[in-house]
Amino acid sequence: MRILFAFAGGNGHLQPLLPLARAAADRGHAVAVTGRPGVLPKDFEGFPAGADEPDGERRPLARLDRDREELEFRDGFGGWIARERAASTKQVAQRWRPDVIVCDEADFGSMIAAEALGIPHASVVVLAAGTFGRPDGLAELLDETRATHGLRADPSLAMLDRHLVISPVPASFRARPGAQPMRPMPLVPPAPTTPPTVYFTLGTIFNTESGDLFARFLGGLRDLPISLVVTVGAGIDPAELGAQPPNVRVERYIPQADLLPRCSAVVSHAGSGTVVGALAHGLPMVLVPMGADQPANADRCESLGAGVVLDAVDSTPADAAEALRAVLWQPSYREAAEALRAEIAAMPSPAEVLPLLESLH
Repeated sequence: MRILFAFAGGNGHLQPLLPLARAAADRGHAVAVTGRPGVLPKDFEGFPAGADEPDGERRPLARLDRDREELEFRDGFGGWIARERAASTKQVAQRWRPDVIVCDEADFGSMIAAEALGIPHASVVVLAAGTFGRPDGLAELLDETRATHGLRADPSLAMLDRHLVISPVPASFRARPGAQPMRPMPLVPPAPTTPPTVYFTLGTIFNTESGDLFARFLGGLRDLPISLVVTVGAGIDPAELGAQPPNVRVERYIPQADLLPRCSAVVSHAGSGTVVGALAHGLPMVLVPMGADQPANADRCESLGAGVVLDAVDSTPADAAEALRAVLWQPSYREAAEALRAEIAAMPSPAEVLPLLESLH
């Protein structure tokens, strides 16, 4: 069986697909991946499509505007990205001839390409909270691309649920009717350190538009009795943050899977991959959303008692320190996160979900 995995965004849209891709390869299926060239995995045949986010394009920190974020999602993923993805995935599929296409839930263009070619498709949830990403006008935009590929209008967005939807997000965090749950990563026993290790990250996309956020929060966090690991991304030189005390380590990138088992808490932008990764390890969070689906994810963590939400623009170093003290040393936050970890641990593994994907062929 030949399975093409497709993603429309950056690393956060790719990573949720990889556990299933690796399970399929382990079962002997032919696997290929198509998406942005800079994040294509090296262990599969790859078909670059689209352009990468430019490294080092620094922008000032902007105040969060949820309506603006929804419009940008609609006009991007529903508009020009969907058009590009439909054309490129269709071209790749005609060349590579997959039996099934698996795409991230925001890769609407790949869904359209699959439908136009008569290839069954599955989608994988990448927006953790699920309350972001279906703004008014999305169906109308996608219908323009559908018409380009000879497909009827789809005003109800039925294409999003047509075949198989796979969710690595626990149902108590995001209820996705009809979705097949799938554990997002291998089970790794926690190995917390003394003093507690805290991971501070703004993901892979939002670092360069974070203004003084790293420096401001470091000013409050580094004096706590913790070991603090900070990743600033490819577009920022760690030296910009100046000399740090011995309990602080600043790097451009560390694989999240290597670090989270040793952590006791996470401070982050509330990106979906970071939130799901933290919950899979039972880690409470301090969340500083800046855009995209981050506000929705932060709201959900807060409502479930697994995190504290701060304003990215207005929060002071003292606010950051107070919030981290709360999630580290008030038991209720850890208990809420560990309940979600237990729910994730009980979800089927990618290998157990694979037969459902195979049945589409």
